[in-house]
Amino acid sequence: MVGHVTREDVLAMDASDPLSACRERFHIPDGLIYLDGNSLGPLPKRTVKHLQMVVTDHWGESLIGSWNDHDWMTLPARIGAEIALLLGAGADEVIACDSTSINIYKLVHAALAARADRSTLLVEAAGFPTDRYLVESVCEQAGGQSVRTTERSKIIDRMDESTALIVLTHVDYRTGHMLDMTEVNAAARSVGALVLWDLSHSAGAVPLDLGDCGADLAVGCGYKYLNGGPGAPAFLYVRKELQNSLQTPLPGWFGHAQPFAFEQNYVPAAGIDRFLCGTPPILAMTALESGVETFQCVELPALFAKSRALCELYIGLMEQRCSKFGFALASPREAWQRGSQVSFAHEHSYAICQALIERGVVGDFRAPDILRMGFAPLYTRYIDVWDAVETLHDVMQTTLWQEERFQTRKAVT
Repeated sequence: MVGHVTREDVLAMDASDPLSACRERFHIPDGLIYLDGNSLGPLPKRTVKHLQMVVTDHWGESLIGSWNDHDWMTLPARIGAEIALLLGAGADEVIACDSTSINIYKLVHAALAARADRSTLLVEAAGFPTDRYLVESVCEQAGGQSVRTTERSKIIDRMDESTALIVLTHVDYRTGHMLDMTEVNAAARSVGALVLWDLSHSAGAVPLDLGDCGADLAVGCGYKYLNGGPGAPAFLYVRKELQNSLQTPLPGWFGHAQPFAFEQNYVPAAGIDRFLCGTPPILAMTALESGVETFQCVELPALFAKSRALCELYIGLMEQRCSKFGFALASPREAWQRGSQVSFAHEHSYAICQALIERGVVGDFRAPDILRMGFAPLYTRYIDVWDAVETLHDVMQTTLWQEERFQTRKAVT
């Protein structure tokens, strides 16, 4: 950000924000500045009424008939089609199901089986830990292929003709560093490898075009920017041309070509439906459906432009007001290399974060020293960014963070 910014400048930005009305779609407690939507999105107001209707009218009155009368059977595909709009994917390439971890397991297993003639799988050395746990577990169970790790900056250099699959997070969960999907996908294709992207910190926050960028496989969670609620179902993406050539390692009855034929032999459904497993959790799916609907009638270019503007404002104000307190920018400075979050490193980030939360500014801490703020453009205001930085300035100036109650680590950081 160039030049000195005033509070009046920031209020003017909110006044001209084309997305300002979207904030009314959410329940955000009075007096709270919520900058942790990249961990858990806030409650959409529609979710409460929608869940109540499904519980009392559908489940309560229609009971088992709701699978037909209220079309519960197609919820995974319907929600998947809505998510696909945010991913730049086809409606028949995305399905909502299971958790991110289970979806990673399914797609890693399927991809390695499809590239069984290749000996290695490539994964980030310091990506989100679950992704690596699952990759290593699949390789141990399947045998025949080994895991190689590498830094994000060296991904392309480490690919070769022995690589079966590359598993990557698009936006790094700590720093917000964002990889160039088109470049990585093209490099993988040149050596005949597949790429599985984790979009948990991307979907609903940054521009994605899985179709045009040549993506093969992707997963993502429903409880961050998609506002689906704690532990919401996840989603998976499989490029249409690959769908019928991949076999899920979890062949549940909902992935069968004819679930209610109750055949003893498994015959996979055609297309994306084959990646379903067990019965969908309808209440959780209902909440996710409401979360995804918070994006209705939103112009995505405006959404992503606001994401960048919020991040730029935060960086500028932090350097304008808090640089003397020892904060170091840990996120990329260039917007095109950064997701919708900004991280600053500080030796005492945990205690500082706890002091901020007590003062009504909710961000989060990531080990070992990251103070991370997420900027969800549907409901975050520019004035929230201003007030968050002013609160941080006060926390540092008064040394509030040094008080004993902020030093002990909680179970969730």
